[in-house]
Amino acid sequence: MKYVVVVPDGASDDPLDELDGRTPLEKARKPNMDLLAREGRIGLARTVPEGMHPGSDVAMLSVLGYDPALNYSGRAPLEAASIGVSLDPSDVAFRCNLVTVEGDTLVDYSAGEVSSDEARALMALISEKLSGSRIEFYPGVSYRNLMVWRGGSAEVRTVPPHDIMGQPIEPNLPEGDGADRLRSLMAASRELLESHDVNKRRLDDGKRPANMIWFWGQGRAPRLKSFVVRFGVPGCTIAAVDLVRGISALAGLAIPKVPGATGNLETDFDAKARAAINALERYGFVLVHVEAPDEAAHHADIEAKIWAIEQVDQKVLGPIMSVLRKGGPHRIMLLPDHPTKIRSRTHAADPVPFVLAGDGIRARGGAAFCEAAAEESGLLIEEGHRLIEELFA
Repeated sequence: MKYVVVVPDGASDDPLDELDGRTPLEKARKPNMDLLAREGRIGLARTVPEGMHPGSDVAMLSVLGYDPALNYSGRAPLEAASIGVSLDPSDVAFRCNLVTVEGDTLVDYSAGEVSSDEARALMALISEKLSGSRIEFYPGVSYRNLMVWRGGSAEVRTVPPHDIMGQPIEPNLPEGDGADRLRSLMAASRELLESHDVNKRRLDDGKRPANMIWFWGQGRAPRLKSFVVRFGVPGCTIAAVDLVRGISALAGLAIPKVPGATGNLETDFDAKARAAINALERYGFVLVHVEAPDEAAHHADIEAKIWAIEQVDQKVLGPIMSVLRKGGPHRIMLLPDHPTKIRSRTHAADPVPFVLAGDGIRARGGAAFCEAAAEESGLLIEEGHRLIEELFA
């Protein structure tokens, strides 16, 4: 038996006036998702436990079957695992976004989707000038980078930059134990990055500069029980985002690099499908994560979100379904990890639609894969981390 999970990150949303009361999932042309919904079992799953922050760090733990209430310790330590940064029990990892600020306003949490090559050059300067006294910087993918504070404070309060687009910086800077150190580093980074050649070229090209670092998502290293031990199936994750790769690495899943997979709207959807299909030759379980719908929603770009959903359907899900149907027994699960809403430009904790299909799954489907059909099913999995048990049942 082969098992596949496809996650179009943030695809779920609210009905929008601009779409005549439909959601992006309802508006998108997605014949493969809709076919699964008709053939399988559709419902809703609560991937973000009550009271927890609705981020992919929490939700992707649920998707992979780990109770966030027991296993979550912060976003950044998961990303540290992805890039091979070891953390001692006293160390704290912080997500280190490259952002765009204008005056006292945070304009863009992704610095205009700064490229990974540009980000490495900027982070090299940050590392050279600001490392020391137990502070270390590591480049990641695009705007998503990492800072490790050896023996630092995890009790400091930070704010995700994608939650405060267009808002003033000052009220959202770190507070609490260790905040002064973090604020000082963030202010110093702005002085360093404003005049960097990378940002001069970006401005000349009409792009937003990556002119400040922003700390958030801090935590200490978690310990996850092996996925293979739990479910008896060796597995692999196809993802560009360090967070998802980190959770997978801690769970003992393989995390191959996929050329062209960027974690944004310019990702190579075809390459992700090819990588997943190749992985199915070696592994019994494959998870495919696509960040593009989430990125579009953070920018409040309705058309881009619809387009991203359609790309996942046509270029990722479709080819995988074709290969599975020609092979032996299989099961497939499709779900966003969390909603990312166009109106608020950020994540929400609402339950997400899911569909389970394949051998041994009794069909109780809906007309289409969307929020309304999932709600109409009357099926709600309150403990979202238990949904994957249904896949392997």
